[in-house]
Amino acid sequence: MSVDLPSSDAAAVAVSIVVPVRNEAENISPLIAEIAAALDGKWNYEIIYVNDGSTDGTAERLATIMKERGNLRQIRHATSAGQSAAVRSGVRAARGAIVATLDGDGQNNPAFLPDLISAIERGGERTGLAAGQRVGRQDTGFKKIQSRVANRVRSAILHDGTRDTGCGLKAFRREVFQMMPYFDGLHRFLPALMRREGYEIAYVDVIDRPRHSGVSNYGFFDRLWIGIMDLAGVWWLIRRKKPTPVATEVTS
Repeated sequence: MSVDLPSSDAAAVAVSIVVPVRNEAENISPLIAEIAAALDGKWNYEIIYVNDGSTDGTAERLATIMKERGNLRQIRHATSAGQSAAVRSGVRAARGAIVATLDGDGQNNPAFLPDLISAIERGGERTGLAAGQRVGRQDTGFKKIQSRVANRVRSAILHDGTRDTGCGLKAFRREVFQMMPYFDGLHRFLPALMRREGYEIAYVDVIDRPRHSGVSNYGFFDRLWIGIMDLAGVWWLIRRKKPTPVATEVTS
């Protein structure tokens, strides 16, 4: 989905915060308050919640808060399309040149958003991504083992130099993200794809915490085999990458 906005409005927003959610009604209010506390007075920003086919009170809760916050927007999927699709919809609707993402369950602490955004600004044009790297994770022991194995396998195959691609806290340049080949699961391979395009990555340690309420809506087993196929596909994309030629127009 693409949202057309007046150029003056687009120029006024420096940073867009994209939050993909599905059935997270109880977590919306506290997370928005934390985002505002982290960013107010630092950047002109907007918050874009992408409602990925929620069947609870997520839409109604967002509509209520939108009446109070002029910088809150809601993009709604008619049916659930997955986290990568939700992130993509949010980025396509974003007004800011810099986009930051975080999960909507409250495990990602918005207090780290300024560090991620600042890392992009300091890095200049060659830094395409600032990736959060979780420490003190609050997941179950089983989920930690799953994540550790997945990260080691991915790193060994893709050599992306990243120990944790599953953290939802990320910041990147909107135009660079839109250059990426889109597929379901893209958000888990951003470091490898950024390096493929020749961009540098900044890393920021972030502290994980328990979700505010509810249960995970984007699980491990529903994407395990698809993730294996995605890994093979990204490896193929990297292997097939050719240097971009320097092109100049001849006018005389």
